Amino acid sequence: MIDGLKSRMRAKSAAVLLSLETKLDRIVVAWLAVAALASIARIATSTLDRPIKADELLPYFLLVVVPVCSIVLALRWFADGDLMAQPEIRLARVGKWRELPASEAMRHRLYGAGGIMVALLSGMLLNVPMRAAEYLAAMPPVPADAPQWLAVLRFAMTLDVILFASLYATAFVAALRRVPLFPRLLVAVWLGDLAMQLIIAKLVTGAAYVPPAVVSALHALLEGNMKKVLISIAIWLPYLLLSTRVNVTYRSRVPA
Repeated sequence: MIDGLKSRMRAKSAAVLLSLETKLDRIVVAWLAVAALASIARIATSTLDRPIKADELLPYFLLVVVPVCSIVLALRWFADGDLMAQPEIRLARVGKWRELPASEAMRHRLYGAGGIMVALLSGMLLNVPMRAAEYLAAMPPVPADAPQWLAVLRFAMTLDVILFASLYATAFVAALRRVPLFPRLLVAVWLGDLAMQLIIAKLVTGAAYVPPAVVSALHALLEGNMKKVLISIAIWLPYLLLSTRVNVTYRSRVPA
């Protein structure tokens, strides 16, 4: 029974991985359509009593387009990701490992982004629409003559969603293309994400005349974001360090 369950799980993860590899173009098109429609709906429900100006639409345009550009560029950068050289300095030193030639690692039965790695890949990709949804829910179109605190909030929140949606999308492609630097790239994105939440809090609360209700809501949002990142780190960092699949695929080594 257990063997049958494992076989079904392996088959399911392999099917998901194949879909991610072969249908990424469809995923990108679906993102463009859904994100554009969601942005239009957010703009249409704006409480502004005048036509929205072009500069007020720019954040929504960037939200839709920039993650796609990141995926397209990453696919070009990492077209031969599995042939890229291993880093000279090992940062992952937990455990005892034996180095393998790249050609031998590629023949290993655990080589590739399958198994549990599929859940990590899916999570990174889903991070993009989740962050976009939070942004659209929190940020209406902001007029040019808005109070300073609101302008600062829009800039910080827009930078956060665009930058990290793009970085998680890039990390997703790096994992999919078996780039040796993927594990440390993802760790860097996690740390940057945590730092950004603190920076946003400092920027907005440092602005003048911020309503207490806004400060309270913002702190709750940023605290929630930090918790999600910390949970991801707690779950996936041990896996990135100790998994044989990760070490074979991204570090060309096996347990000694």
